[in-house]
Amino acid sequence: MTQFTVQREDAMASAALKTHYTPSQYLALERDAEFKSEYYDGFITAMAGVSPEHNQIAGNIFRKLGNQLEDRECRAYISDVRLCVSSTGLYTYPDVMVVCGEALFQKIEGVETLLNPTMIVEVLSPTTESYDRDAKFAHYRQLPSLKEYVLVSQDKVLVERYTRQGDDWVLSEFKRLADTLQLPSIDCTVPLREIYAKVKFAASSP
Repeated sequence: MTQFTVQREDAMASAALKTHYTPSQYLALERDAEFKSEYYDGFITAMAGVSPEHNQIAGNIFRKLGNQLEDRECRAYISDVRLCVSSTGLYTYPDVMVVCGEALFQKIEGVETLLNPTMIVEVLSPTTESYDRDAKFAHYRQLPSLKEYVLVSQDKVLVERYTRQGDDWVLSEFKRLADTLQLPSIDCTVPLREIYAKVKFAASSP
């Protein structure tokens, strides 16, 4: 038996042993877990840690939005708040969410999960960028409440805003520190200079 065959059979055996969880089982585990995990289609996936730049950007956005929403019927949430896309069964932790109006929560196994964000922000990481742009956005588009989806690069100045217009999502890009991100769904604005405050970009390769 070749080494390749042994490795392939080991991988198949490992895959066969993977546990299929129900949402209730996932939430019970997540309630006491030390690290956050995402859930979809019966499987639990540990969420990778984030870089200091990622954390700085998400924190900057959360603070700026929270200040603007302080006296309004809206609330900003940072990544410790879990989201459920009811129609697809995805449970995940967006970097920043805002709900305007009443926040609706699913309550299972003694834990609460948000159901109706108005706006979602994801800070892009090298390992998750493709997922955030494609498969994850496909899930998010199934949220009837969602009006805007914002992607923020952490290795360069670039913010991409997708705005729902009927059945379509219209892209607007902001590429300069002098630009200001407009968020009409929640009536907020955030200058890119403030989004990227204290962020150090990695030096470009020659």
